[in-house]
Amino acid sequence: MGSVWSENVSLPSFDRLNGNIKTDVLIIGGGIAGILCAHCLKSRGVDTVLVEAETLCGGITKDTTAKITAQHGFIYQKLVKSFGKEKARMYYDANSEALEVYRQMSRDIECDFENKDSYVYSTDSPEKVSAELEALQKINVKAEYVGSIRLPFDTSGAVKFTGQAQFNPLKFLAALLNNITVYENTAVRRIDGKIAVTDNGSVTAEKTIVTTHFPFINKHGSYFLKMYQQRSYVMAVENAERPDGMYVDGSGTGMSLRSYRDLVLVGGGGHRTGKPGGGYSEIESFIKENYRAAEIKYKWATQDCMTLDGVPYIGKYSAMTGDLYVAAGFNKWGMTTSMAAAKLLSDMVCGIHNKYEELFSPSRSMLKPQLAVNTLEALSGWAYPSAKRCPHLGCVLKWNKQEHTWDCPCHGSRFTREGKLIDNPATGNLKRFSKR
Repeated sequence: MGSVWSENVSLPSFDRLNGNIKTDVLIIGGGIAGILCAHCLKSRGVDTVLVEAETLCGGITKDTTAKITAQHGFIYQKLVKSFGKEKARMYYDANSEALEVYRQMSRDIECDFENKDSYVYSTDSPEKVSAELEALQKINVKAEYVGSIRLPFDTSGAVKFTGQAQFNPLKFLAALLNNITVYENTAVRRIDGKIAVTDNGSVTAEKTIVTTHFPFINKHGSYFLKMYQQRSYVMAVENAERPDGMYVDGSGTGMSLRSYRDLVLVGGGGHRTGKPGGGYSEIESFIKENYRAAEIKYKWATQDCMTLDGVPYIGKYSAMTGDLYVAAGFNKWGMTTSMAAAKLLSDMVCGIHNKYEELFSPSRSMLKPQLAVNTLEALSGWAYPSAKRCPHLGCVLKWNKQEHTWDCPCHGSRFTREGKLIDNPATGNLKRFSKR
């Protein structure tokens, strides 16, 4: 089974790049972030080319739950503590502005856009609900405490944001592709100055934006230390009571819920890529307990890049790369923050100051507790003896019993049983690899 989005929407196909071309801006990566960046730049009259290693939206974009919201778990109490009130408010504003852009664009695009209230709930900690409300009050964001929410299980309360949204992402993106120059099956192997080299040609660009989910250039930016990846799983079921809003567990360990037509989308079972976790079985148990008459119609898994501090990396790829930009690390909220990234990067590329540059800067401090965890994972991955190693940076691969894949616990690359690349940051298949 594929996702409910990919099973019901067909995107147009595009030719492979053959030969050498020039453009003002090259975008590498054809998911939602790359397509939105290309759309924003083309609408400003900037000559733009987008290249995708395989097919558009073939990675994480097709496997989202497609919530558009500025409410990203119990994040604001963390942001106030680590960034201060001003930047916490800026994070809210950037995502709220992105939501409004979607709302305006969806007036002319048939993409099942629906205004929905959003809830972050807790099953065991009313203190966290209170702390989030207190943080939101400090930054003057309107939110509501809800003591009892309409879900088939008990909670300890929730924080409610009104006027958020949900949609069908592939329907939305399909409407943007007519005016964008795209090359599919065109993997960029390296960047030499202003030239991006592919297997069958090259693109010379004044500026380049990398939107490849996990940035693939290792020598700049230290993204292999600044991010890790997390798996999560979704099942869409029939014959279940549809929730009246969008719901997510603030602890990150419970269930995410939303409706789509006559389906209920249940997400959960998450774990660090390459580590054991609940997976599909955790969701199946939840469905059996809470939606006893439900029938599973679709199921899919996704993978998200998680940053050190919960804020995406959007801006200059590194302090040493003047005309190279990046958008990565959306922390499970890539629908909203991809639009925020597109607005920010299109401003930067066009030489326009954007007030959110410092907040999202990839060059901000790395001195966060998660850095020690990522470093330890990398060191243990390199030191452990095994013949099955990831070609990205040599970490030992772990067998994923639920999905029958080889996964890297250091940086999240994934491969089929036969060694074919599924997810980056690795850029190629495994060589001389024996099946399990």
